[in-house]
Amino acid sequence: MAEKKKNTVSVVWDIAEPIAKRLGLILWDVRFLKEGTEWYLRIIIDKEEEAVGIEDCVAMSQALDEPLDEADPIDQSYSLQVQSPGIERELTRDFHFTTNIGAPVMVRFIRAKDGRREYKGTLEAYDNGLVTVSCPDGTTLSFDKKETSWVKLDDFGGF
Repeated sequence: MAEKKKNTVSVVWDIAEPIAKRLGLILWDVRFLKEGTEWYLRIIIDKEEEAVGIEDCVAMSQALDEPLDEADPIDQSYSLQVQSPGIERELTRDFHFTTNIGAPVMVRFIRAKDGRREYKGTLEAYDNGLVTVSCPDGTTLSFDKKETSWVKLDDFGGF
């Protein structure tokens, strides 16, 4: 049986994660996307106790240059960008949800749920893609994260 070829994001994640750990950083996300005619490889890093600074981004970028060149996982030309997840960070990966249980979140659904597309509340649970949020009105929403446009931390009482 032929081995399944990893996609670009998975290959880059495998390269970037040990580098981030070595630098005392958390690899938050890897995104490879096209904007207009340009391709961007975005490495999003975080830190446990303090904010990510420009020096962290520079160190990660420099540490990635050689391993990415050696692995050559991307056929077309692209720009490498290393950045912090910023405020109101988007939760996309399983560990984003599990490490933020109890945090205030904003949710935007692809299709309206009970007549609304946007909700806010507290992230109560996450299990294999199933998200549970308790809303300020006392209701509880349970949904598959695939139903959402995004789920973000609510750092400022959004919407």
